[in-house]
Amino acid sequence: MTHTYAVVLAAGQGTRMKSKLYKVLHSVCGKSMLEHVVDHVQEVGAERIVTIVGHGAEKVQDKLGNRSEYALQSDQLGTAHAVLQADAVLGKLAGTTLVVCGDTPLIRPNTMQELLKHHQDTSAKATILTGISEDPTGYGRILRDEQGYVKRIVEQKDASVDEQKVREINSGTYCFDNEALFAALKLVKNDNSQGEYYLPDVIEILKNQGEIISAYATNDFEETLGVNDRIALSQAETLMRKRIAEKHMKNGVTIISPTNTYISADAIIGYDTVLEPGVIIEGASVIGEDCLIGPNSHIKDSKIGNRTTVHSSVITLSTIGDDTTVGPFAHIRPQSEIGNEAKIGNFVEIKKTKLGNKSKVSHLSYLGDAEVGERVNIGCGAITVNYDGKNKFLTTIEDDSFVGCNSNLIAPVTIGQGSYVAAGSTITKNVPAQSLSIGRARQENKEGYVEKLNLK
Repeated sequence: MTHTYAVVLAAGQGTRMKSKLYKVLHSVCGKSMLEHVVDHVQEVGAERIVTIVGHGAEKVQDKLGNRSEYALQSDQLGTAHAVLQADAVLGKLAGTTLVVCGDTPLIRPNTMQELLKHHQDTSAKATILTGISEDPTGYGRILRDEQGYVKRIVEQKDASVDEQKVREINSGTYCFDNEALFAALKLVKNDNSQGEYYLPDVIEILKNQGEIISAYATNDFEETLGVNDRIALSQAETLMRKRIAEKHMKNGVTIISPTNTYISADAIIGYDTVLEPGVIIEGASVIGEDCLIGPNSHIKDSKIGNRTTVHSSVITLSTIGDDTTVGPFAHIRPQSEIGNEAKIGNFVEIKKTKLGNKSKVSHLSYLGDAEVGERVNIGCGAITVNYDGKNKFLTTIEDDSFVGCNSNLIAPVTIGQGSYVAAGSTITKNVPAQSLSIGRARQENKEGYVEKLNLK
Protein backbone atom coordinates (compact mmCIF):
# COMPACT_ATOMS: atom_id res chain seq x y z
CA MET A 1 0.00 0.00 0.00
CA THR A 2 1.34 3.44 -0.96
CA HIS A 3 2.13 5.77 1.93
CA THR A 4 0.57 9.25 1.68
CA TYR A 5 2.03 12.47 3.03
CA ALA A 6 1.06 16.12 2.74
CA VAL A 7 2.91 19.42 2.59
CA VAL A 8 0.77 22.44 3.39
CA LEU A 9 2.17 25.78 2.19
CA ALA A 10 1.47 28.40 4.84
CA ALA A 11 4.54 30.61 4.96
CA GLY A 12 3.39 33.64 2.96
CA GLN A 13 2.52 36.84 4.77
CA GLY A 14 -0.51 37.68 2.63
CA THR A 15 0.13 41.39 2.23
CA ARG A 16 -2.94 41.84 0.01
CA MET A 17 -5.17 40.95 2.96
CA LYS A 18 -3.98 44.18 4.62
CA SER A 19 -4.36 42.60 8.02
CA LYS A 20 -2.45 42.07 11.23
CA LEU A 21 -3.76 38.50 11.17
CA TYR A 22 -1.65 35.96 9.31
CA LYS A 23 -3.41 35.18 6.01
CA VAL A 24 -4.13 31.47 6.41
CA LEU A 25 -5.61 32.12 9.86
CA HIS A 26 -8.46 34.19 8.46
CA SER A 27 -11.75 32.44 9.06
CA VAL A 28 -14.13 30.84 6.56
CA CYS A 29 -17.41 29.63 8.08
CA GLY A 30 -16.06 29.83 11.58
CA LYS A 31 -12.74 28.06 11.07
CA SER A 32 -9.40 29.24 9.74
CA MET A 33 -8.58 28.45 6.13
CA LEU A 34 -5.55 26.49 7.27
CA GLU A 35 -7.64 24.29 9.57
CA HIS A 36 -9.99 23.49 6.69
CA VAL A 37 -7.05 22.38 4.57
CA VAL A 38 -5.50 20.26 7.33
CA ASP A 39 -8.89 18.69 8.08
CA HIS A 40 -9.19 17.69 4.44
CA VAL A 41 -5.73 16.16 4.09
CA GLN A 42 -6.28 14.26 7.32
CA GLU A 43 -9.55 12.93 5.94
CA VAL A 44 -7.80 11.50 2.86
CA GLY A 45 -5.43 9.60 5.13
CA ALA A 46 -2.19 11.57 5.07
CA GLU A 47 0.11 9.78 7.50
CA ARG A 48 2.41 12.75 8.03
CA ILE A 49 1.55 16.39 7.46
CA VAL A 50 4.24 19.04 7.27
CA THR A 51 3.08 22.65 7.41
CA ILE A 52 5.56 25.14 5.99
CA VAL A 53 5.53 28.19 8.25
CA GLY A 54 7.14 31.58 7.98
CA HIS A 55 5.40 34.76 8.99
CA GLY A 56 3.30 34.16 12.09
CA ALA A 57 4.82 30.71 12.64
CA GLU A 58 4.02 30.61 16.36
CA LYS A 59 0.38 31.51 15.80
CA VAL A 60 0.04 28.82 13.14
CA GLN A 61 1.55 26.23 15.46
CA ASP A 62 -0.73 27.36 18.28
CA LYS A 63 -3.72 26.89 16.00
CA LEU A 64 -2.81 23.44 14.65
CA GLY A 65 -0.97 22.04 17.65
CA ASN A 66 0.16 18.45 17.19
CA ARG A 67 -2.04 17.86 14.14
CA SER A 68 0.97 18.70 11.97
CA GLU A 69 4.73 18.73 11.89
CA TYR A 70 6.39 22.00 10.91
CA ALA A 71 9.22 23.30 8.77
CA LEU A 72 10.35 26.92 8.75
CA GLN A 73 10.84 28.93 5.57
CA SER A 74 12.68 31.87 7.05
CA ASP A 75 13.16 33.60 3.69
CA GLN A 76 10.26 33.72 1.23
CA LEU A 77 12.03 32.43 -1.90
CA GLY A 78 9.14 30.80 -3.74
CA THR A 79 6.93 27.73 -3.60
CA ALA A 80 9.62 25.20 -4.58
CA HIS A 81 11.88 26.59 -1.87
CA ALA A 82 8.99 26.30 0.59
CA VAL A 83 8.38 22.61 -0.17
CA LEU A 84 12.11 21.92 0.01
CA GLN A 85 12.05 22.94 3.68
CA ALA A 86 10.19 19.66 4.37
CA ASP A 87 13.15 17.65 3.07
CA ALA A 88 14.46 16.85 6.54
CA VAL A 89 11.08 15.34 7.49
CA LEU A 90 9.89 13.67 4.28
CA GLY A 91 12.81 13.66 1.84
CA LYS A 92 13.91 10.05 2.36
CA LEU A 93 10.46 8.45 2.50
CA ALA A 94 8.82 6.39 -0.23
CA GLY A 95 5.22 7.22 -1.10
CA THR A 96 3.01 9.95 -2.52
CA THR A 97 3.01 13.54 -1.30
CA LEU A 98 0.11 15.93 -1.69
CA VAL A 99 1.15 19.58 -1.90
CA VAL A 100 -1.64 22.04 -1.16
CA CYS A 101 -1.78 25.73 -0.30
CA GLY A 102 -3.09 26.77 3.09
CA ASP A 103 -5.31 29.42 1.50
CA THR A 104 -7.41 26.95 -0.57
CA PRO A 105 -10.12 25.90 1.91
CA LEU A 106 -12.68 24.86 -0.71
CA ILE A 107 -10.88 21.80 -2.11
CA ARG A 108 -13.01 18.87 -0.97
CA PRO A 109 -11.47 15.75 0.56
CA ASN A 110 -13.07 13.56 -2.11
CA THR A 111 -11.41 15.72 -4.80
CA MET A 112 -8.05 15.18 -3.12
CA GLN A 113 -8.80 11.47 -2.97
CA GLU A 114 -9.64 11.37 -6.68
CA LEU A 115 -6.45 13.29 -7.44
CA LEU A 116 -4.40 10.71 -5.54
CA LYS A 117 -6.21 7.83 -7.23
CA HIS A 118 -5.65 9.33 -10.69
CA HIS A 119 -1.98 9.79 -9.84
CA GLN A 120 -1.62 6.11 -8.96
CA ASP A 121 -3.75 4.85 -11.85
CA THR A 122 -1.62 6.71 -14.41
CA SER A 123 1.71 5.72 -12.78
CA ALA A 124 2.68 9.39 -12.89
CA LYS A 125 5.54 11.00 -11.03
CA ALA A 126 3.51 14.16 -10.70
CA THR A 127 -0.19 14.93 -11.06
CA ILE A 128 -1.71 18.40 -11.18
CA LEU A 129 -5.15 19.28 -9.90
CA THR A 130 -6.72 21.40 -12.63
CA GLY A 131 -9.99 23.18 -13.26
CA ILE A 132 -11.94 24.31 -16.29
CA SER A 133 -12.46 28.07 -16.22
CA GLU A 134 -14.89 30.14 -18.25
CA ASP A 135 -12.35 32.95 -18.05
CA PRO A 136 -8.84 31.54 -17.54
CA THR A 137 -7.14 34.95 -17.75
CA GLY A 138 -4.21 35.14 -15.36
CA TYR A 139 -3.93 31.39 -14.78
CA GLY A 140 -1.24 29.01 -15.95
CA ARG A 141 -2.64 26.84 -18.78
CA ILE A 142 -2.37 23.06 -18.88
CA LEU A 143 -1.16 21.80 -22.26
CA ARG A 144 -1.76 18.08 -22.86
CA ASP A 145 -0.37 15.66 -25.45
CA GLU A 146 -2.33 13.23 -27.61
CA GLN A 147 -2.50 10.67 -24.78
CA GLY A 148 -3.89 13.25 -22.37
CA TYR A 149 -0.72 13.60 -20.31
CA VAL A 150 0.69 17.01 -19.45
CA LYS A 151 3.24 18.42 -21.86
CA ARG A 152 3.84 21.57 -19.89
CA ILE A 153 2.32 24.40 -17.91
CA VAL A 154 2.47 27.73 -19.67
CA GLU A 155 1.92 30.98 -17.80
CA GLN A 156 -0.42 33.65 -19.17
CA LYS A 157 2.39 36.03 -20.04
CA ASP A 158 4.25 33.32 -21.97
CA ALA A 159 1.24 31.78 -23.74
CA SER A 160 0.64 32.12 -27.48
CA VAL A 161 -2.74 33.26 -28.79
CA ASP A 162 -3.85 29.66 -29.25
CA GLU A 163 -2.52 28.62 -25.85
CA GLN A 164 -4.43 31.44 -24.20
CA LYS A 165 -7.64 29.87 -25.51
CA VAL A 166 -7.02 26.78 -23.36
CA ARG A 167 -9.50 26.78 -20.48
CA GLU A 168 -7.86 24.12 -18.30
CA ILE A 169 -5.83 25.86 -15.62
CA ASN A 170 -3.35 24.94 -12.90
CA SER A 171 -4.93 25.08 -9.44
CA GLY A 172 -1.61 25.05 -7.59
CA THR A 173 -2.38 21.72 -5.89
CA TYR A 174 -0.27 18.70 -6.80
CA CYS A 175 0.65 15.20 -5.82
CA PHE A 176 4.09 13.77 -6.45
CA ASP A 177 6.11 10.63 -6.07
CA ASN A 178 7.81 11.75 -2.88
CA GLU A 179 11.36 10.72 -3.71
CA ALA A 180 11.13 12.18 -7.22
CA LEU A 181 9.76 15.42 -5.78
CA PHE A 182 12.65 16.09 -3.41
CA ALA A 183 15.25 15.04 -5.97
CA ALA A 184 13.77 17.47 -8.51
CA LEU A 185 13.40 20.29 -5.99
CA LYS A 186 17.18 20.37 -5.65
CA LEU A 187 17.46 21.03 -9.38
CA VAL A 188 15.09 23.99 -9.53
CA LYS A 189 16.77 27.27 -10.56
CA ASN A 190 15.83 30.81 -9.64
CA ASP A 191 16.86 32.48 -12.91
CA ASN A 192 13.68 34.55 -13.23
CA SER A 193 12.74 38.15 -12.67
CA GLN A 194 11.69 37.50 -9.06
CA GLY A 195 14.74 35.43 -8.18
CA GLU A 196 12.48 32.76 -6.69
CA TYR A 197 12.23 28.97 -6.92
CA TYR A 198 8.86 27.94 -8.40
CA LEU A 199 7.17 24.60 -7.79
CA PRO A 200 5.80 24.29 -11.37
CA ASP A 201 9.45 24.05 -12.50
CA VAL A 202 9.50 20.59 -10.87
CA ILE A 203 6.93 19.52 -13.48
CA GLU A 204 9.25 20.57 -16.30
CA ILE A 205 12.26 18.87 -14.69
CA LEU A 206 10.37 15.56 -14.31
CA LYS A 207 9.00 15.86 -17.86
CA ASN A 208 12.51 16.35 -19.23
CA GLN A 209 13.58 13.23 -17.37
CA GLY A 210 10.98 11.28 -19.35
CA GLU A 211 8.56 10.85 -16.47
CA ILE A 212 4.77 10.76 -16.83
CA ILE A 213 3.04 13.98 -15.78
CA SER A 214 -0.70 13.65 -15.34
CA ALA A 215 -3.57 16.01 -14.55
CA TYR A 216 -6.92 15.52 -12.86
CA ALA A 217 -9.63 18.09 -13.59
CA THR A 218 -12.14 18.80 -10.84
CA ASN A 219 -15.70 19.23 -12.09
CA ASP A 220 -16.20 22.16 -9.70
CA PHE A 221 -13.96 25.07 -10.63
CA GLU A 222 -14.95 26.93 -7.45
CA GLU A 223 -12.86 24.44 -5.45
CA THR A 224 -9.68 25.89 -6.89
CA LEU A 225 -10.23 29.36 -5.40
CA GLY A 226 -7.17 30.65 -3.59
CA VAL A 227 -7.76 33.42 -1.08
CA ASN A 228 -5.35 36.33 -1.47
CA ASP A 229 -7.49 39.30 -0.43
CA ARG A 230 -10.69 40.20 1.39
CA ILE A 231 -12.77 39.92 -1.78
CA ALA A 232 -11.70 36.32 -2.33
CA LEU A 233 -12.22 35.64 1.39
CA SER A 234 -15.81 36.80 1.05
CA GLN A 235 -16.26 34.62 -2.03
CA ALA A 236 -14.90 31.60 -0.18
CA GLU A 237 -17.24 32.28 2.73
CA THR A 238 -20.24 32.48 0.41
CA LEU A 239 -19.33 29.32 -1.48
CA MET A 240 -18.62 27.27 1.61
CA ARG A 241 -21.75 28.53 3.38
CA LYS A 242 -23.80 27.40 0.39
CA ARG A 243 -22.05 24.02 0.41
CA ILE A 244 -22.69 23.54 4.14
CA ALA A 245 -26.36 24.53 3.85
CA GLU A 246 -26.90 22.12 0.96
CA LYS A 247 -25.27 19.29 2.93
CA HIS A 248 -27.67 19.81 5.84
CA MET A 249 -30.71 20.15 3.60
CA LYS A 250 -29.81 16.88 1.87
CA ASN A 251 -29.60 15.34 5.35
CA GLY A 252 -33.14 16.35 6.29
CA VAL A 253 -32.81 19.86 7.72
CA THR A 254 -35.16 22.62 6.56
CA ILE A 255 -33.39 25.92 5.99
CA ILE A 256 -35.95 28.59 5.13
CA SER A 257 -33.42 31.03 3.66
CA PRO A 258 -30.01 29.46 2.99
CA THR A 259 -28.49 32.75 1.87
CA ASN A 260 -29.40 34.28 5.25
CA THR A 261 -28.33 31.39 7.45
CA TYR A 262 -24.79 30.91 8.75
CA ILE A 263 -23.67 27.44 9.82
CA SER A 264 -20.15 26.47 10.84
CA ALA A 265 -18.36 23.65 9.10
CA ASP A 266 -18.32 21.58 12.30
CA ALA A 267 -21.99 21.91 13.28
CA ILE A 268 -24.23 18.83 13.49
CA ILE A 269 -28.00 19.20 12.96
CA GLY A 270 -30.63 16.48 13.28
CA TYR A 271 -33.47 15.44 10.98
CA ASP A 272 -36.59 17.62 10.64
CA THR A 273 -35.07 20.59 12.41
CA VAL A 274 -36.07 23.95 10.94
CA LEU A 275 -33.73 26.94 10.74
CA GLU A 276 -35.44 30.27 10.13
CA PRO A 277 -33.76 33.31 8.51
CA GLY A 278 -30.86 34.99 10.26
CA VAL A 279 -29.79 31.97 12.30
CA ILE A 280 -26.07 31.77 13.16
CA ILE A 281 -24.64 28.44 14.33
CA GLU A 282 -20.98 28.60 15.30
CA GLY A 283 -18.30 26.15 16.35
CA ALA A 284 -18.93 22.52 17.18
CA SER A 285 -22.61 23.02 18.00
CA VAL A 286 -24.95 20.02 17.99
CA ILE A 287 -28.68 20.53 17.40
CA GLY A 288 -31.07 17.62 17.79
CA GLU A 289 -34.03 16.44 15.73
CA ASP A 290 -37.38 18.21 15.31
CA CYS A 291 -36.10 21.51 16.66
CA LEU A 292 -37.19 24.99 15.63
CA ILE A 293 -34.43 27.59 15.67
CA GLY A 294 -36.20 30.90 15.24
CA PRO A 295 -35.11 34.05 13.42
CA ASN A 296 -31.81 35.68 14.36
CA SER A 297 -30.89 33.10 16.98
CA HIS A 298 -27.16 32.76 17.63
CA ILE A 299 -25.87 29.42 18.91
CA LYS A 300 -22.16 28.91 19.61
CA ASP A 301 -20.41 25.72 20.74
CA SER A 302 -23.60 24.48 22.38
CA LYS A 303 -25.76 21.39 22.43
CA ILE A 304 -29.51 21.59 21.82
CA GLY A 305 -31.71 18.56 22.53
CA ASN A 306 -34.57 17.12 20.48
CA ARG A 307 -37.88 18.93 19.89
CA THR A 308 -36.54 22.13 21.45
CA THR A 309 -37.49 25.61 20.28
CA VAL A 310 -35.16 28.60 20.38
CA HIS A 311 -36.80 31.96 19.61
CA SER A 312 -34.48 34.83 18.64
CA SER A 313 -32.00 34.11 21.42
CA VAL A 314 -28.27 33.79 22.09
CA ILE A 315 -26.81 30.55 23.48
CA THR A 316 -23.08 30.16 24.13
CA LEU A 317 -21.09 27.18 25.45
CA SER A 318 -24.16 25.67 27.06
CA THR A 319 -26.46 22.65 26.94
CA ILE A 320 -30.23 22.75 26.39
CA GLY A 321 -32.33 19.64 26.97
CA ASP A 322 -35.21 18.02 25.08
CA ASP A 323 -38.68 19.58 24.68
CA THR A 324 -37.50 22.91 26.05
CA THR A 325 -38.31 26.44 24.90
CA VAL A 326 -35.89 29.35 24.97
CA GLY A 327 -36.81 32.96 24.29
CA PRO A 328 -37.64 35.16 22.62
CA PHE A 329 -34.72 37.41 23.45
CA ALA A 330 -33.08 35.17 26.05
CA HIS A 331 -29.34 35.05 26.68
CA ILE A 332 -27.85 31.74 27.80
CA ARG A 333 -24.26 32.43 28.77
CA PRO A 334 -21.41 29.90 29.12
CA GLN A 335 -21.50 26.85 31.39
CA SER A 336 -25.26 26.72 31.67
CA GLU A 337 -27.26 23.49 31.62
CA ILE A 338 -30.98 23.70 30.93
CA GLY A 339 -32.97 20.50 31.52
CA ASN A 340 -35.78 18.78 29.67
CA GLU A 341 -39.25 20.35 29.32
CA ALA A 342 -37.91 23.58 30.80
CA LYS A 343 -38.86 27.11 29.84
CA ILE A 344 -36.60 30.13 29.47
CA GLY A 345 -38.80 33.09 28.56
CA ASN A 346 -38.32 36.54 27.11
CA PHE A 347 -35.53 38.79 28.36
CA VAL A 348 -34.08 36.15 30.67
CA GLU A 349 -30.33 35.87 31.24
CA ILE A 350 -28.76 32.66 32.50
CA LYS A 351 -25.05 32.36 33.40
CA LYS A 352 -23.18 29.32 34.78
CA THR A 353 -26.46 27.90 36.01
CA LYS A 354 -28.01 24.46 36.08
CA LEU A 355 -31.79 24.50 35.62
CA GLY A 356 -33.61 21.24 36.28
CA ASN A 357 -36.30 19.47 34.29
CA LYS A 358 -39.69 21.21 33.96
CA SER A 359 -38.45 24.36 35.68
CA LYS A 360 -39.52 27.77 34.41
CA VAL A 361 -37.89 31.17 34.23
CA SER A 362 -40.55 32.88 32.21
CA HIS A 363 -39.47 36.50 31.88
CA LEU A 364 -37.21 39.36 32.89
CA SER A 365 -35.02 37.43 35.33
CA TYR A 366 -31.32 36.83 35.91
CA LEU A 367 -29.86 33.59 37.23
CA GLY A 368 -26.10 33.52 37.67
CA ASP A 369 -24.01 30.92 39.50
CA ALA A 370 -27.05 28.94 40.51
CA GLU A 371 -28.25 25.36 40.86
CA VAL A 372 -31.98 25.14 40.32
CA GLY A 373 -33.84 21.89 40.85
CA GLU A 374 -36.81 20.38 39.03
CA ARG A 375 -40.29 21.90 38.70
CA VAL A 376 -39.12 25.24 40.09
CA ASN A 377 -40.93 28.46 39.13
CA ILE A 378 -38.88 31.64 38.98
CA GLY A 379 -41.10 34.72 38.89
CA CYS A 380 -40.73 37.81 36.76
CA GLY A 381 -37.80 40.02 37.73
CA ALA A 382 -36.20 37.57 40.15
CA ILE A 383 -32.44 37.82 40.53
CA THR A 384 -29.70 35.71 42.04
CA VAL A 385 -27.35 38.29 43.52
CA ASN A 386 -24.14 36.37 42.96
CA TYR A 387 -21.38 38.99 43.02
CA ASP A 388 -20.10 41.14 45.88
CA GLY A 389 -17.67 43.10 43.73
CA LYS A 390 -14.85 40.63 44.26
CA ASN A 391 -16.16 37.06 44.48
CA LYS A 392 -18.98 35.00 42.98
CA PHE A 393 -21.28 32.92 45.20
CA LEU A 394 -23.71 30.06 44.62
CA THR A 395 -27.48 30.15 44.93
CA THR A 396 -29.23 26.79 45.38
CA ILE A 397 -32.96 26.47 44.71
CA GLU A 398 -34.24 22.98 45.43
CA ASP A 399 -37.01 20.99 43.71
CA ASP A 400 -40.62 22.25 43.62
CA SER A 401 -39.79 25.70 44.97
CA PHE A 402 -41.55 28.92 43.96
CA VAL A 403 -39.71 32.23 43.81
CA GLY A 404 -42.04 35.23 43.56
CA CYS A 405 -41.68 38.22 41.29
CA ASN A 406 -38.94 40.80 41.94
CA SER A 407 -37.20 38.69 44.55
CA ASN A 408 -33.49 39.13 45.25
CA LEU A 409 -31.68 36.01 46.43
CA ILE A 410 -28.44 37.17 48.04
CA ALA A 411 -25.85 34.41 47.56
CA PRO A 412 -24.64 32.25 49.12
CA VAL A 413 -28.13 31.08 49.97
CA THR A 414 -30.29 27.95 49.70
CA ILE A 415 -34.02 27.85 49.07
CA GLY A 416 -35.22 24.53 50.47
CA GLN A 417 -37.38 21.96 48.69
CA GLY A 418 -41.00 22.99 48.15
CA SER A 419 -40.49 26.46 49.65
CA TYR A 420 -42.14 29.73 48.65
CA VAL A 421 -40.43 33.10 48.47
CA ALA A 422 -42.92 35.94 48.57
CA ALA A 423 -42.88 38.49 45.76
CA GLY A 424 -40.62 41.46 46.36
CA SER A 425 -38.51 39.71 48.99
CA THR A 426 -34.80 40.10 49.55
CA ILE A 427 -33.56 36.80 50.91
CA THR A 428 -30.29 36.77 52.83
CA LYS A 429 -30.73 33.60 54.90
CA ASN A 430 -31.36 29.97 53.97
CA VAL A 431 -35.04 29.07 53.63
CA PRO A 432 -36.01 25.71 55.16
CA ALA A 433 -37.95 23.16 53.11
CA GLN A 434 -41.71 23.63 52.84
CA SER A 435 -41.49 27.19 54.21
CA LEU A 436 -42.80 30.60 53.20
CA SER A 437 -40.16 33.31 53.35
CA ILE A 438 -41.02 37.01 53.28
CA GLY A 439 -38.14 39.45 53.27
CA ARG A 440 -39.61 42.88 52.63
CA ALA A 441 -40.36 46.03 54.61
CA ARG A 442 -43.82 46.49 56.12
CA GLN A 443 -46.02 48.72 53.96
CA GLU A 444 -46.80 52.13 55.40
CA ASN A 445 -49.25 54.64 53.85
CA LYS A 446 -48.80 58.41 54.37
CA GLU A 447 -52.27 59.84 53.80
CA GLY A 448 -52.40 63.36 52.39
CA TYR A 449 -48.68 63.35 51.64
CA VAL A 450 -49.14 64.22 47.95
CA GLU A 451 -50.91 67.44 48.86
CA LYS A 452 -47.95 68.47 51.00
CA LEU A 453 -45.59 67.88 48.06
CA ASN A 454 -47.69 70.21 45.92
CA LEU A 455 -47.52 73.16 48.34
CA LYS A 456 -46.12 76.34 46.88
